[in-house]
Amino acid sequence: MTLHDDAVLVLKSYEGQTELRQAYLDHLAAHPDGIWKACGDGHITASALVIDPEQGRVLLTLHKKLRMWLQMGGHCEPVDETLAAAALREGTEESGITGLRLLPGGPVRLDRHQTPCAWHLDVQYAALAPAGAVEAISNESLDLRWFAYDEVAAVADESVVRLLEATRAGL
Repeated sequence: MTLHDDAVLVLKSYEGQTELRQAYLDHLAAHPDGIWKACGDGHITASALVIDPEQGRVLLTLHKKLRMWLQMGGHCEPVDETLAAAALREGTEESGITGLRLLPGGPVRLDRHQTPCAWHLDVQYAALAPAGAVEAISNESLDLRWFAYDEVAAVADESVVRLLEATRAGL
């Protein structure tokens, strides 16, 4: 199975955000390369909100190019066999934390947004940080910081707030 095939299956089984989900599926049907950064009409991306429910906090990255506090995430790579694997890889690379575990049940949310390279059709997961996790900043970040749940709305945009709310509802 290709990553494109996996993305279609994941999206078909995702039960929320019906119109947006269908837009993602339509994009993939129209673009065999719609999973890759090279697709100029937009592409599927995968992200992971790193969460520590024991301490009521989330780890956000100050994105180097966008200069915004965001969850970990980015473009799919040829090494990714599934969207979940892409999200976990991105979460691990950008947080520096090994041992992250995705919440079961698939994606938490979908979020489509314009970036400098193209439209990102982001498939958003949540990843649980292991006890005692120590983060390490990557070269894609200006900063990396834990925020209490109630601090997120003051530093991040509405998409991150919605992702956190959906993640907490699924815990």
